Amino acid sequence: MRFNHLNRKVHYWLSIVVALPLVVTAATGLLLQFKKQLPWVQPKEQRGAAGAPTVTFEQVLAAAQSAPEAGVKTWEDISRIDVRPDRGLLKVTTGTKWEIQIDTTSGQVLQVAYRRSDMLEAMHDGSFFSNAAKYGLFIPSGICLLVLWASGLYLFALPLWRNWRKRHRKVA
Repeated sequence: MRFNHLNRKVHYWLSIVVALPLVVTAATGLLLQFKKQLPWVQPKEQRGAAGAPTVTFEQVLAAAQSAPEAGVKTWEDISRIDVRPDRGLLKVTTGTKWEIQIDTTSGQVLQVAYRRSDMLEAMHDGSFFSNAAKYGLFIPSGICLLVLWASGLYLFALPLWRNWRKRHRKVA
């Protein structure tokens, strides 16, 4: 089998294999590129009173518990706390993906909103589906995508090179 024929076959069949993971990766990647501009993806950051944080952890837990939609009862319900002293803001992210933004000086809840960016990141790398999907489908699809890129570049460049060679031979 000639290389050009094999290259076309590989390019053709690999494009089918990587189609679904590539669509998921591209769609989630596009949404993540605009996460600061799309409140549906990630809640817009509010501003509190700037300065050194003065709230205690007890106040943070009480403020998080005051947001019924987040469902915070104990510290086990909180997955992370992100402190932004320059914005006077403290973000509490729950295990259920709710984000509670709290003023770092008063402890007042500034905003409660659902955060989808973590889920989109997990979908983007395939871990949302399972580790088997991540390592057995998304990573091989990424490798196949590199092969598609190389074979596509070859398929694009080959006619250009042949035409250049034909023209060059006529001149010489």
